[in-house]
Amino acid sequence: MNEKTQFTAVLAGNPNVGKSTVFNALTGLDQHTGNWAGKTVACAEGQLEYDGISVTLTDIPGAYSLRAASAEEETARQFILTENPDCAVVVCDSSCLERNLYLALQIISAVPKTILCLNLIDEAEKKGYIIDRDKLSELLCVPVVFTSARSKRGLDELCRTMKNILTEENSPKTSHYAISETDTIEDISRKAAEIANLTVSCSKTEPDKTDRRLDRIFLRKSTGIPIMLLLFAVILWITAVGANYPSELLSRLLFSLGDKMSEGLFAVNAPEWVESLLIQGIYKVVAWVISVMLPPMAIFFPMFAILEDFGYLPRIAFNLDRCFKCSGACGKQAITMAMGLGCNACGVTGCSVIDSPREKLIAILTNVFTPCNGRFPTIIAVISLFFVSSGGIGGTFLSGAALLGVILFGVAVTLGISALLSKTILKGTPSSYTLELPPYRKPQILRVLVRSFLDRTVFVLGRACTAAIPCGILIWLGANIYIGDSSILSIISEFLNPLGELMGLDGVILMAFIFGFPANEIVVPIILMTYLCQGSLVEMGDISSLRELLTANGWTMGTAVSMLILTVCHFPCATTCLTIKKETGSLKWTAAAMAIPTAVGILLCMAANVIF
Repeated sequence: MNEKTQFTAVLAGNPNVGKSTVFNALTGLDQHTGNWAGKTVACAEGQLEYDGISVTLTDIPGAYSLRAASAEEETARQFILTENPDCAVVVCDSSCLERNLYLALQIISAVPKTILCLNLIDEAEKKGYIIDRDKLSELLCVPVVFTSARSKRGLDELCRTMKNILTEENSPKTSHYAISETDTIEDISRKAAEIANLTVSCSKTEPDKTDRRLDRIFLRKSTGIPIMLLLFAVILWITAVGANYPSELLSRLLFSLGDKMSEGLFAVNAPEWVESLLIQGIYKVVAWVISVMLPPMAIFFPMFAILEDFGYLPRIAFNLDRCFKCSGACGKQAITMAMGLGCNACGVTGCSVIDSPREKLIAILTNVFTPCNGRFPTIIAVISLFFVSSGGIGGTFLSGAALLGVILFGVAVTLGISALLSKTILKGTPSSYTLELPPYRKPQILRVLVRSFLDRTVFVLGRACTAAIPCGILIWLGANIYIGDSSILSIISEFLNPLGELMGLDGVILMAFIFGFPANEIVVPIILMTYLCQGSLVEMGDISSLRELLTANGWTMGTAVSMLILTVCHFPCATTCLTIKKETGSLKWTAAAMAIPTAVGILLCMAANVIF
């Protein structure tokens, strides 16, 4: 009855060794994992119950050393040295043990009760690596367990070993290879290499042959960037084409449901203004957001997650590193920029993988220049109306190419503004960083689909709907409250008209962007509603009738160009602004994130208007 049953343990290891996968398998939690270094940037805590003991297990950020060189490594170091866990589980990549032992030796010296968990053992075996587990355990004086967390292999043995080491009273033995504070980097590296040489052999002459072949294609100067552009073009094309039909069905379903709700309100003699506010105001805005955002996100996020699971994202950072270095920024910003294609809020959150606070801030402030899927409907509509007249497959491919061109324009603006910020308010020298290229892995399709839908699609959609509710109220009030013969929306658009004309637009368009702050998806519906002088959002009709409506209100090719520019370069949506505030902890930088792209958009629109 007096035996201790409550313990604490820390899960440590290099980045991208499957540490979070081990954590999820042991605790039953769903911490998001990814096949690239730096995915876990904060501590996560879970509970492990096994054979009469309870272990509070903490998954700390991946680190290469306890001699901290980054924010994540400092977090890992502080936890291990100050929290005094009862035991440590050091997760290693079995196929590159020597590199992983550098950290393992430091942790073994800091935490006497340590377990060496050689994860990804299945991949190591496929590559021909043979590890003498008994010899390794003897040299380090710690238990060694083989695991493959993705297939649950070895996890029961890991739990059993953890219980044994936590409940035993004997003090652990001290290894001949133990390190002290006086050991240099070279000393630790030499010991790690010596242990690896004594315990690891390989039956194949080129164990990483497949990975190197793929890297010669994906990372070569002549093929790397063209392949990257082609991949994104295909993803964008599939997203644009694939989302059309389900978006239309969802729109019809939700709007017909709104009609039924209106009938129900009238049946109980609800006042007309109540029905108008609840259904024509709030419900229709939320319905628009759902019908327009859900299908593209449900397509884009899984495909992006497949690239992530495959191990391609760090290759994007490698290919674009030189461009960002010339802009005074970090090559990892390429990853966060790619994430912003799905949702800028996700892109801002992803900036936590950047170690330098200055470069992280640059990435946050410029992420909005990457058009998210919420802006795709507006971009695609403008392209279809004014730039691509042909239909069929040819027209679809032209639309996809034009959409890619708009995204590349956003990339160019991102690089330009990053360079400007790094030479003005965020001066500094580009930092060096370690970019680990993970092995290519077969994506776990089912897991990717489920996690991308729950972690990204549903989460982002929920925040967008929450932000859209007050917007629906404001739009309804603006469209239904009149001062004289003009609604408030009309008065605002008239006030903004002089600035709109300087930008090649009009006051209605500027007003629509302002009222579309909660969600970019409702910008075009607000424009149509104001042009048609209706009191609620309207559905977009067929292409020909929509073009006639816009040209009747003064739209030209120049208007379309300025519209595309402003769609790319304007303040972030409400969801992204909330995320920026959370990530920076500063209202000042949140305001800057809104002011910078808006100023850039105004200036570029004015320049385009002068040209036209």
